[in-house]
Parts: sequence; C-alpha cells; structure tokens
Amino acid sequence: MHATKRHIVLLLLLCATVCKAQDIHFSQIDQLPILYNQAYSGFFDGTGRFGIIYRNQWLTVHNPFQTIAATVEVPVYQDKYHRGGFAVGGFLYADKAGTLSYGTLSAAVILSYYKALSTRSDNLLSFAVSAAYNRSGFDPTNAEMEDPTEAFEIEKVNYPTFGAGIAWFSQASPDFSMKLGLSAHNVNNPKISYTNSGARLSPRVNGYFRGDYRFHPQWSFMPIVAVQWQKQYLEPVGGFDFKYYADATPRRYLAFAAGVNYRWADAVVFDFSTEINALTLFLSYDANLSRLRPASHTVGAFEVGMVYRLVRKRNKYKPLPCPII
Repeated sequence: MHATKRHIVLLLLLCATVCKAQDIHFSQIDQLPILYNQAYSGFFDGTGRFGIIYRNQWLTVHNPFQTIAATVEVPVYQDKYHRGGFAVGGFLYADKAGTLSYGTLSAAVILSYYKALSTRSDNLLSFAVSAAYNRSGFDPTNAEMEDPTEAFEIEKVNYPTFGAGIAWFSQASPDFSMKLGLSAHNVNNPKISYTNSGARLSPRVNGYFRGDYRFHPQWSFMPIVAVQWQKQYLEPVGGFDFKYYADATPRRYLAFAAGVNYRWADAVVFDFSTEINALTLFLSYDANLSRLRPASHTVGAFEVGMVYRLVRKRNKYKPLPCPII
C-alpha cells in the first residue's frame, strides 16, 4: 500500500478507536442494564439473570456495523432478609464493521454490592466496580496493496479497562418508582494506538433516570433520560414507554411495552418488548437522522434480544421489590 494511503487508513482506524473503541452503543438501555451501568449487576429479584442482544446498524451501507453482547448476573450472598448482598456479573461483547472488519472483543467481570436503606426495601443503593480485557484490531486481508510486500506494523491492540458505578432505586408510593444511576468507564485512560503515537481512550461517563408511574391498574407510563459523555462528545437520550399488564397474577405474568426515544441529532428509536413470566423478548429500530442519512437512506439500526431471569423460590422473607427488575 502506498505510504500516503496507508497513513490515511491508519488515521481512520485511529479515529474510530478513539471515538468508539470498546464503548458499547445499544439503544435498549433497560433490557441489559449492566452494559450501561455496572451497578445494576444483581439489582433484580431472582437468583440469576442472563441476556443476549444483537445490533445491525446501517444495513444499506456496505459492510455495516454488527454488534453482539451476552450478559450474566448471579447473586453470591444475601443477608437473612434479602436487604443487602453481593453479586457477580459479567459480559462478552464483540463488534465489527467495514471491509477490514475493524472491531473490538471485550470480556468484563463486575462485582456489585446492594443495600436496602429501609426495612421495607423501598429504597436501595448499589455500588459496583468492573474490569475488562479488550482486543481491538482489523483484518488487512481485503486491503488493496499497491506493494504486495508491504504490511501494517500493528493490526491488533490489547488493553485493560476499569470502571465503577452507583445506582439508586426508590419506591415512593405503590404507584410510582424511579431509578437513578451514574457510572464511569475507561477510568484508567488506556493507551490504544495502531501507530505507536501514544493515543489514549478517554473515560466515558453515563447518567440515567427511569420513572414508572402506574396510572391505571393495567397501565404504566415510564419516562427515561440518559446521557453519555466522552471527552468533547455528548449523547443525550430522552423518551418514554407505555406498559400494559395483561396478566399480573401470582401464577402468571404477561406484559407488553412500547415506546419512542430521541437520541440527539442522531436517531429516533422505536422499541417493543414482551414479558412472559421470567422471559423478556425485545426489539427496537433506530430511524437514522444523522448526517449519514443520505448514504443510509434513513435506515438506522435493528436490535433484537432476550433476557431470562431465574425466579427466586418463595419464602417468608420479603424479596426485592418488583419495579427494579
């Protein structure tokens, strides 16, 4: 490859690394919450939670972004009345895009602790720390080389990342609850470069609010506000969902939810989900509004996934309240 062209390719890869790298970008924040905030690991009623999600972005663009992630969360200790305990979680994440299949493979481990702030367990606080090992790179097999003997100096980069998060849940009344969360990722500012230039991955901070207002025995209104900030980049999201409880008896649970979110100057997101007892199935579509719209023909991204929760056996002790599931 001609030196100038090679430098252009490396510059593009470097820009993609600094701006994106292993930073996860899913529209479905609520379904697999530990991908957004580590403190939600173990922050649910049950003995385990497992999930998987797949995202395909910009289908009309050649070699679009494809992202897949799987999560697992298991409580490892709970006190006598289930008002405090530790949980272990983790996720695997991989994405790729472009002719050179540029992407990142990440594996993370999360340790979290939650504590009820009242005997009724209607206020809970959770803390978590995370550590991940990441491998970013590209496959030069499909690169068009003017000089077949020439090769890239660096094709793969390995680096660790660390983070922490805090989350709070409050059941203010039988009809209203809310969740607040704040998390930080890449706090070690790891070096990640394909040119030995010393470029580093900037820390990323996430903020999150979700409300749940039960305005009818079978209906809830659920507003959401989320913000991601990384260096000079800011990504605010706002919207709402309506949830319909078709059956919420002790022996069966069936609910449907649908809503719309707006990601500033980027996309309108339409989401749908179904909960059948301990299983949740979800689907969303991003309508692209960014400057890539002419090339993508407004086609954004599809996300599909599922979450399964192991239900706790009933006993005389009060479990964590349902709205934090």
